[in-house]
Amino acid sequence: MNDIKIGWAGLGQMGIPMVTNLVKAGFGVTVYNRTAAKATALQEQLDVQTAATPRQLAEHVDIIITMVADDAALKEIYEGTDGILSATLKRGMLSIDMSTVSPDTTRQLAALCEAAGGWYLDAPVSGSVKPAQEAQLIIMAGGRQEDFERARPIFDVLGKAAHLLGENGAGNYAKLAINTFLGITLQGLSEAVVFAQNNGIQPAQFLPLISNGPIASAITNMKSPNIVNHDFTPAFQLGLLAKDIRLAKGQGMDTPIGNALADTLQDAMKEGLGSLDMSAIYQYLEKKYVV
Repeated sequence: MNDIKIGWAGLGQMGIPMVTNLVKAGFGVTVYNRTAAKATALQEQLDVQTAATPRQLAEHVDIIITMVADDAALKEIYEGTDGILSATLKRGMLSIDMSTVSPDTTRQLAALCEAAGGWYLDAPVSGSVKPAQEAQLIIMAGGRQEDFERARPIFDVLGKAAHLLGENGAGNYAKLAINTFLGITLQGLSEAVVFAQNNGIQPAQFLPLISNGPIASAITNMKSPNIVNHDFTPAFQLGLLAKDIRLAKGQGMDTPIGNALADTLQDAMKEGLGSLDMSAIYQYLEKKYVV
């Protein structure tokens, strides 16, 4: 059993497999989720404790990790009624946020944690549900070196690599840049498929030419079956990618392909595709452009 007591807030598609890996590695974990039934259900499957509020979570652990959908959810956990910052924090308690949020939110919360006697790392991840299950995430962090080293035993359980990139916010910037590239790749793949379709070559014929050629990548190979099978069961929701690109634009991303991606995602959201997998970019483009 590891002596570090971890509090975990956020039991979504990523949170549950990440908590599972920590418990398997011997960490004592207490979980909080806004929908309490999820925490109760997980307790029936894993050796975890539950907390009724973020405040209660913070009062009994050494390190708090958050993995939530967006800035508003993260701020609520810290600053809301019975939030983390309403507790009397242990001196030097470390907060690690692994969500994809704005660097501005990170810096704000880092300052509040420091004022309360604690420290803060932003540590978003590259990878979706399957890499989370297999502990193959890539973790990009912003914060103090000593806090990064303190978190390293946790990161070693959750991912295959962890990198400290600079001060608070650096991890967020890196994640937004990666997701910009991710979205551009998916839009490029989808547009190529649409062009091929309009000229008589079906996705099942065309996509192996990519997967077996020099322009293949992990993401093109991973998402090609979604396109062929029209199966957009979410591993990473299109709506979350749209949110991330909005955040990137809010931090100064203003480039031709990035702006085209942002427009595509917003239009796809208006078509009601936000809850589908991000590869549903193809579904939106197919409907609009295949003749």
